[in-house]
Amino acid sequence: MAKSSKATVADSSEIAGYTFERPSLLDEALTHPSLSGRHNYQRFEFLGDRVLGLVIATWLLEEYPGEAEGKLNRRFTTLVRRETLADIAVKLGIAGRLKVTPGAEAEGTKTKEAIQADVCESVIGALYLDGGFPAANKFIRTHWKPLIGAGYSAHKDNKTQLQEWCQARSVPLPRYVEVERSGPDHDPVFIIEAIVDGHGSAKASGQAKRLAEQLAAESLYSKLTGEK
Repeated sequence: MAKSSKATVADSSEIAGYTFERPSLLDEALTHPSLSGRHNYQRFEFLGDRVLGLVIATWLLEEYPGEAEGKLNRRFTTLVRRETLADIAVKLGIAGRLKVTPGAEAEGTKTKEAIQADVCESVIGALYLDGGFPAANKFIRTHWKPLIGAGYSAHKDNKTQLQEWCQARSVPLPRYVEVERSGPDHDPVFIIEAIVDGHGSAKASGQAKRLAEQLAAESLYSKLTGEK
């Protein structure tokens, strides 16, 4: 029994490699408004949005000291946009730990991109309150590192990139088919097939339908162009 209790405490105070000194902050960051009036992620989301913006803006100035404001702003936008935040929330398991009412869960609340992005910002806000700027800064720089060094063109939406490839060659536009959905409602896995009729197809899986579509589009684009 003691071993089980210890695991529960650890699980409730740790997320994405960070252990909270005040687990109540993480609890609030992972609580959906449907479950609590004031004790929910919205206030921390407000804070996390500002902390994320400060870290990313500072980081970009360090990485690209000679770049003009316009280009920096384009990079900044791709790094803090909803899609990026939602993808990170899914990959780190943040979205799956969101606490919601049974009704909200049945409606697929945890798989909604906007909510996934909001809870990602909320966790950043909670990190800042628990460990100060160093904790939030380390978290962001660790998990955004694969994106920060890429050119802003590399952040182009994969579905858009595949669509542009089709349009340039006057071939049918891509179609996306849900091949399979598995797992419980609170933690689903989607398998999506991207298809360009007469040219090929590719499948990918993800915990959100949009993420699976993006990954399938990326895979098919690589097949069609030979780019990795």
